[in-house]
Amino acid sequence: MTTKKPQSLLREASHQIIAGGSAGLVEICLMHPLDVVKTRFQIQRGTSDPTSYKSLGDCFRTIIRREGVFGFYKGILPPIVAETPKRAVKFFTFEQYKKALNLTPLSPALALSAAGLGAGLTEAVVVNPFEVVKVSLQANRDSFKEQPSSFSQARRIIKSDGFGLKGLNKGLTSTLGRHGVFNMIYFGFYFNVKDAIPANPDPTLEFLRKFAIGLVSGTISSCVNIPFDVAKSRIQGPQPVPGEIKYRTCFQTMALVYREEGYMALYKGLVPKIMRLGPGGAVMLLVYEYVSGWLQKNW
Repeated sequence: MTTKKPQSLLREASHQIIAGGSAGLVEICLMHPLDVVKTRFQIQRGTSDPTSYKSLGDCFRTIIRREGVFGFYKGILPPIVAETPKRAVKFFTFEQYKKALNLTPLSPALALSAAGLGAGLTEAVVVNPFEVVKVSLQANRDSFKEQPSSFSQARRIIKSDGFGLKGLNKGLTSTLGRHGVFNMIYFGFYFNVKDAIPANPDPTLEFLRKFAIGLVSGTISSCVNIPFDVAKSRIQGPQPVPGEIKYRTCFQTMALVYREEGYMALYKGLVPKIMRLGPGGAVMLLVYEYVSGWLQKNW
């Protein structure tokens, strides 16, 4: 009979951070091309925009023809550099918020969602500067070889606009909304549904059970939080008229997009977002759980 290894707080935190970082790295390497496509759709301003894509297929074909395959990996360095600390923060803080909220009168189901909200807000503060650099690079339609590096782009933003809410932390409110809402649903749905559906003794079927729940969790979360994502992309991306700030704050941007382009404009990029964060959300949770389980057994 095997006994469970006693875990110190430091070891437990190390497991959560390593597993969370691994989950983020795997997900970003697999799904980043769809993030580029999503951002391109979100920053275009209706059919009057001469560079607008006609469809998802047209976007893929145009990027390959004009920018090459590496065009799909524009802006990947900021999320790779950010993914390990970002996902480490996400999963570590989720576990800590969950532990703290279990001491409150909240029901377990609400505690999981509240812990997800807290983890998302914390993650947003960490990741927003990387998002500003990433979106500005993804909006660049030049050939991959001609675009500036992530570091030179970050230096340019800091030099022209500083570190504040007009520079490297532009769009922070939208990022807080995007990550807070997403993770509140993502963690709340996944763990509540996973607990409600009995585990399967067959390892393959158990993997598929978790993957399916993660897929649905990521899909629902993406559908609910995308207006915040559109607002974030408009604020952090290039403005319609150079030198003139049109998109300033989260809810002002949502109202402006709704007034000028209609309700559906707040859902631009939804298909590539779901294509990325549906399976991507499942991949993250599975990698986190399996890496965490392996670490607990072996370290």
